[in-house]
Parts: sequence; structure tokens; C-alpha cells
Amino acid sequence: MFSAILFDFDGTIVNTDPIHYKIWKDFLLEYNVEINEEIFKSNFAGRHNPDIIQDVLPHLSAEESERFAQEKEARFREQASLLKTISGFTQLFAWSKQHHLKCALVTNAPKLNAYHMLEALQLKEAFDIIILGEEQTAAKPDPTPYKVALEKLGLQPQEAIAIEDSPSGMRSAVDAGIRTIGITSTQAPETLQNLGAFMTISDFADSQLWTFLNSLLSID
Repeated sequence: MFSAILFDFDGTIVNTDPIHYKIWKDFLLEYNVEINEEIFKSNFAGRHNPDIIQDVLPHLSAEESERFAQEKEARFREQASLLKTISGFTQLFAWSKQHHLKCALVTNAPKLNAYHMLEALQLKEAFDIIILGEEQTAAKPDPTPYKVALEKLGLQPQEAIAIEDSPSGMRSAVDAGIRTIGITSTQAPETLQNLGAFMTISDFADSQLWTFLNSLLSID
């Protein structure tokens, strides 16, 4: 029985990648490290900050890495108030509630960022559960965050769908056994399909998505 939609946050509900990319690019230049959009999409998007920093700035101590991450995310929050949800999300969320589906947020976003964005988007009380990668034993691309979400909702993988935009998130959801839709806000459809997306959509207004969702309800 179709019972829940599990949403990623960055790049899925709201396209934060242009902001994150610019902040990473500018901040890393202060360390004489240059990145471009392709490097960002391949090695940054959807990943956990400690892992990114370890790869890009391996010479930093643990304390320096933590300060770097805190400063980077503070710069992000200064600009996040202007964000808007991806087209069709409001309608999908209302539809899910109308049909008594559970909605979970499963994100690698740092806690301060996640709640800052939820507040700005007026979604702070919207989700049944919020799963933060940094609070789990492993973050995406490990399947743990999605497995924890299913456990907390009391569901089996086949009772839910996940929606993801990044390679990291796609691996996490697919490896948790969840049917996963790829939203192409940050990646090419082929990239997400190769990682296990059974469908790709440009946004939540995509007619293909609505046909699929209504088919699940008719099966139930």
C-alpha cells in the first residue's frame, strides 16, 4: 500500500545548488582551490560537508574543518531567505495530505540550514518526521537515513517513494530499497537513471509524475 513520500531537501524541494556553488567557489578561492560547475555537480552536490572538506582540503585539522564548515553554512543562511520551492511542490504536498500520505524530509543539510530553510519556506511543522544525515550513524550516500525514516514511519520500502536530485541521495534511497524518482534540477536525467531512478521529472508539475501517483492510489 502506498503510504509515504520521502523528500530530499536541497535540489529537490528547493534549488539551493546555485547558492551553494557560488559560496563554495568563492570560499575555496581563499584557499587557492578552484572548482567549476562540473566538479561541483560531481563531487559536492548532496554530500556531507565533512566528507567534501576532507577531499578538497585534506591538510585542515579537525578544528579547522569544523570552522570552515560553519563559516560556509553561515554564508549560505545569509542568502537562503530568498529561496522558493520548486514548481509544483506546494500542490504535491497538499495532495499528499489530502490522501493521508506521510511526508518525511530526509536531508544531508546541516541542522541549522535545514531548519532555517523550513522556517523561510513556512514548512517548519509540515513534515511528519525530519531525518538529518548528521544525526545518523552515516549520512547519504549511505542508505541509513532512508532506512531510519522508514523505521520511524513503521513502513516497508515498497510502501514509500523517494524523490532525489543528487547522485549521493539517489544511491542512498535506492540502496534502502525505495522506488526513487529523480528530479533533474541539478543533474542530467541519464545520470539519475544510471543510479537507479525509475523515473525522472523536471519539476513537481510534470504530468508523468501525477499519472504515476494517481495510479498508485488506484492500486490501493
